[in-house]
Amino acid sequence: MPEDLRTAFGLLDRNRDGRVTASELQFMLTNLGITVSDDIIEQLVKDAGRSENGLINEAEFLQWVARIQALTQDTEGDDDVTKDLIAAFRVFDRDCNGYITKDELKSAMDMIGETVTEGDLNEMLAMADVDRDGRINYEEFARLLL
Repeated sequence: MPEDLRTAFGLLDRNRDGRVTASELQFMLTNLGITVSDDIIEQLVKDAGRSENGLINEAEFLQWVARIQALTQDTEGDDDVTKDLIAAFRVFDRDCNGYITKDELKSAMDMIGETVTEGDLNEMLAMADVDRDGRINYEEFARLLL
């Protein structure tokens, strides 16, 4: 699997500089017949890239795909805990981007009838957000609940 992902990264990296830009990602998706707005492409690159320079290196790409696969994998054959965790995460992750933001956390708490203050939300986010990027990814969510 990692070799397949490295090959995919190589296909995206059209100029072979070891980094993928938003325009390279857009080019590949367009060639696959997938129409995605520039705003969404920019957000995808921002989500995947840790350096915030608008570029995704191979390591960031591999981590990004692993996060997506963890959320979208077929859970057949997995234990009930994993299925439950993924289902719970998806309830919170309203826009299905692989992260739970403070707004999504607030919406989920409202949905279950739990009143939370801004301070409560900040505290919950601080407790779960291990990488301090202002949002909770699946790994952080699972670590918090297990």
